[in-house]
Amino acid sequence: MAKIIYTLTDEAPMLATYSFLPVIEAFAGTAGVEVETRDISLGGRIIAAFDDRLPAEQRIGDALAELGQLATTPEANIIKLPNISASVPQLKAAIAELQAQGYDLPDYPDEPATDEEKDARARYDSVKGSAVNPVLREGNSDRRAPLAVKNYARKHPHSMGAWSPDSRTEVATMGKDDFRSNEQSVVMPAADSLTIQLVGDSGTTVLKENLKVLEGEVVDATVMRAAALDAFLKEQVQRAKDADVLFSVHLKATMMKVSDPIIFGHVVRAFLPEVFEKYGTQLAAAGLSPNNGLGAILGGLDKLPEDVRDEVRAAIEKGLADGPRLAMVNSDKGITNLHVPSDVIVDASMPAMIRTSGHMWGPDGEEHDTLAVIPDSSYAGVYQAVIEDCRAHGAYDPTTMGSVPNVGLMAQKAEEYGSHDKTFEMTEAGKVQVVNSAGDVLMEHDVQPGDIWRACQTKDAPIRDWVKLAVTRARASQTPAVFWLDPARAHDANLIELVKRYLAEHDTEGLDIQILSPVEAAKLSVERIRRGEDTITVTGNVLRDYNTDLFPILELGTSAKMLSVVPLMNGGGLFETGAGGSAPKHVQQLVQENYLRWDSLGEFLALAESLRHMASTTDNPRATVLADTLDRATERLLNENKSPARKVGQIDNRGSHFYLAMFWADELAKQTEDAELAQAFTAVAESLSSHEEAINAELIGVQGHPADIGGYYRPDEEKASAVMRPSKTFNEALASLRG
Repeated sequence: MAKIIYTLTDEAPMLATYSFLPVIEAFAGTAGVEVETRDISLGGRIIAAFDDRLPAEQRIGDALAELGQLATTPEANIIKLPNISASVPQLKAAIAELQAQGYDLPDYPDEPATDEEKDARARYDSVKGSAVNPVLREGNSDRRAPLAVKNYARKHPHSMGAWSPDSRTEVATMGKDDFRSNEQSVVMPAADSLTIQLVGDSGTTVLKENLKVLEGEVVDATVMRAAALDAFLKEQVQRAKDADVLFSVHLKATMMKVSDPIIFGHVVRAFLPEVFEKYGTQLAAAGLSPNNGLGAILGGLDKLPEDVRDEVRAAIEKGLADGPRLAMVNSDKGITNLHVPSDVIVDASMPAMIRTSGHMWGPDGEEHDTLAVIPDSSYAGVYQAVIEDCRAHGAYDPTTMGSVPNVGLMAQKAEEYGSHDKTFEMTEAGKVQVVNSAGDVLMEHDVQPGDIWRACQTKDAPIRDWVKLAVTRARASQTPAVFWLDPARAHDANLIELVKRYLAEHDTEGLDIQILSPVEAAKLSVERIRRGEDTITVTGNVLRDYNTDLFPILELGTSAKMLSVVPLMNGGGLFETGAGGSAPKHVQQLVQENYLRWDSLGEFLALAESLRHMASTTDNPRATVLADTLDRATERLLNENKSPARKVGQIDNRGSHFYLAMFWADELAKQTEDAELAQAFTAVAESLSSHEEAINAELIGVQGHPADIGGYYRPDEEKASAVMRPSKTFNEALASLRG
């Protein structure tokens, strides 16, 4: 029997799974569709990394590696929920929790010295950052707002902050000496094995060897110069202070897990220069790195000698007071933009700022204009273009604005998000070279100590598939499609030639397909959405991530409501369920108030598409019936306003699952395509409907009190299930389906 694999992940999506998965299993099982789970949570991945060092009863196997293999087969049908892309502070917190739960795991070694520490560090480094998505994404991305969701947003518009023509909010970016400006790119004429080496005063150091590349593969190399970065950051700190606007930095320390924490550390040092001039050596000796954020430094001051720690704390407080006002993650708790590298993620934070009048929260708990610092200029101009449009024309109107679906190049670790193992912080001056097996230097950069150098790869097969998917979506939706490619950037210049070549292999007659630089493409897209017109953005991997938050947050209020389909290149399907950026706050609220605000709409949408894929690949007509009735149930859920509300005493995530089940059962009982299936769901539909009041009372009655789930990164299964399934009446109705 073909199977749907439902992933167990982290935070709010994981908690929601305890409630929703029993619904899926009951409904799918009744229709003969098998559902299995695989644990790819951060905690699960850590345990799997040390399976050989743990007792048999604690081993769980490497589910991510298994799914990575499955994703390359036609049989793949995977529903992937949001997972933690762990920064070092998150990784350390997860390790500490697992250790407290009885797992004999080593601490994360910041400065590994012994072979054992180096081995532990390598295992942990394989888990941190975006360790999941590149493994599973063996296809390119098709993300769009389903019609029911778009219609709901038009009828029930989310709030949009008003924009003033006098807004002083701006994006600051380097524009030179950064990754974009220094990029070099080659298209491999044949399969080869490359070496990355640093030729310096001390000789030649091999940074990466045996880097396998295929014929037609696009390989890029670039460097961000540390001295230029520091000078730029110093200027922006002063600029924010002079303009009396909030200072904020927007990076992707989770996905760009090598380069962006380093850049974040430069920002912390630039904001508190006197602290690091005077105490930098002592902080480093105590293992307190600005790369891990101001919060990690403040939390680790007890590692310093007693006579120094108070001085450092006072110096930090003085630096914060003397500098520009910092944007806040939580002004009530004093958590700043610089506290944790993973707290402010550019693709979520910038759209939220644009939606909120161009404001972020200041130390006073009020909204203010902001200088948004995005050091690398590769995509910063996109946000500036949208800000300028809002300043000129005001906020967007969700009741009339068009839609901006995305076709994203991401298969087989395409582009920058596949650069982690090829990113290095320079330890000495010299030249970094990319050399082929014949000894020819393909690319070369002069570097100084502290410079951040990286290379990335994009295979030809994903590029071909990306172009094909763009044409397919443009044809299916009769919507203009724009490739966001910058001819002034080396990588994009090569892709433009390939896109033109591969477009010629498809029937594009009658289609409107353009190639524009990201800034010009952004301007065109926002002009069109103001007229209520749709535009497909066809982008590389990072812009895929950025655009599939930027436009949905403006259109729908959240990116979690997007339908995200990944047609895998070998015939399988990966179905993603939305963004998880607000997941930590939702977990905190559940623990404090037994109320989970997480909206599982993305899970509903992904499940329907997964069922359709199963129907088309296994000739299972019942899967089609399940999918169609689920879509109708989801539309009813939206129209009857049964999504999670915002406050204790109202419907939460668990209540939305109940209503989804009630509507789904009713739609299955009413459908006429499969009489046997209709009969199987008639009794449960009647039961859920007749007990609606009692079930609601049971679900809402537990709210308002602390909830014990037994762990943040690795919840206790029994405790979490009890918290997320508090309605005995609902549970019994589902059990009746399963017999």
